[in-house]
Amino acid sequence: MKPIRIGLLGAGVVATGVVKVLQRNQEEIRRRAGRGIEIAAIAARDPAKARAALGSAIPIADDFEALVRRADIDIVVELIGGVDRARALVLAAIEAGKPVVTANKALLAVHGNEIFASARERGVAIGFEAAVAGGIPIIKALREGLTANRIEWIAGIINGTTNFILSEMRSKGLDFSVALAQAQRLGYAEADPTFDIEGIDAGHKATLMSAIAFGIPVQFDKAHVEGITQLQAADIRYAEQLGYRIKLLGLARRREQGIELRVHPTLVPAKRLIANVEGAMNAVVVHGDAVGSTLYYGKGAGSEPTASSVIADIVDVTRLLTADPNHRVPHLAFQHDALDHTPILGIDEVLTSFYLRLTVADQTGVLANITRILADQSVSIDAVLQRESDEGENQTDLIILTHDTLEGCMQVALDRMQALPTVLAPIVKLRKEELA
Repeated sequence: MKPIRIGLLGAGVVATGVVKVLQRNQEEIRRRAGRGIEIAAIAARDPAKARAALGSAIPIADDFEALVRRADIDIVVELIGGVDRARALVLAAIEAGKPVVTANKALLAVHGNEIFASARERGVAIGFEAAVAGGIPIIKALREGLTANRIEWIAGIINGTTNFILSEMRSKGLDFSVALAQAQRLGYAEADPTFDIEGIDAGHKATLMSAIAFGIPVQFDKAHVEGITQLQAADIRYAEQLGYRIKLLGLARRREQGIELRVHPTLVPAKRLIANVEGAMNAVVVHGDAVGSTLYYGKGAGSEPTASSVIADIVDVTRLLTADPNHRVPHLAFQHDALDHTPILGIDEVLTSFYLRLTVADQTGVLANITRILADQSVSIDAVLQRESDEGENQTDLIILTHDTLEGCMQVALDRMQALPTVLAPIVKLRKEELA
């Protein structure tokens, strides 16, 4: 049987990994796919640089559009990143009847509904395992392995850069800026790390997982996204004293009123496995009604880990090329005419518990006033910790953990507490998830 011919768009880190892994494991991959898989051509912005990096005999040119249109290309693999040009190339490939494999989470989080609809109309497959959590097969687990379950919630460490920074802040007591500089020095963070540290990258990935888990359209524009730039070393230290660790989590939860979709720093009990994921590693916990909680752990980025997922998709698409399009696994797990339009809840409607740190005057009656305000908003206190403040004399840090409450009620209480003359600095608020 003729080998499957791949048109590779891009020649960066992941594309290099795809070439190397395909060449190194070609016989094993052929045995799994049932036929050979070869890269027929590569499109790169700088062909000379790509040839020097790959050291390969594969033809390399700079005409991306021509490569997509080539009749001898069976599968298009998009690894250029970005949104606008990638969208145009992917839609052109679909229009030409070619299956697409992509690692582009931003593209799918923003334009996924359009791309999946176009692919469905043309009867072609879209593989995107590498778009979420690098080498961890979380998309396949959600879309196929957990099909029998009503998935209740997902919580994931899905950005290695921020997890490395938080690990360094916790283990070495570093401030955010110092930990970020170290991450950049070691190559874990880009020169412009905005997408990572502001939570946008994690938001793209959480959006895709929520769509597959709950059978809803892709809706990144409705996700609540916060990064870690305002996180202080003091709060990481206090969280540790209370038995928690702070992680940037992507969270999606099914509730009667709608779907929670959010990314933010979160206190997680130190005894949970996910709280002990350190460095640049990723992990995702999925809770289903039948299976309970399952954990998926591994490298969330890097050349060969991500290439592992890209090639797995290529093999899957190869197996499907002769299958009836109407009997393939749907792109978002649920049949397209069965997608649910359950609303994404606004952040004020989120139900969670909180960590609060207040720098207050060290005098009688302060705690009573604060607890009265919380009680007025039906916020129940779980624990209180009082520590001498680093900010000056006659001040104290008051740390409060709450039980679950609506975010809107908490915000009203925060506004009232902030207005007290005995509250001497902006109140720190972090969300807390037990993940039980």
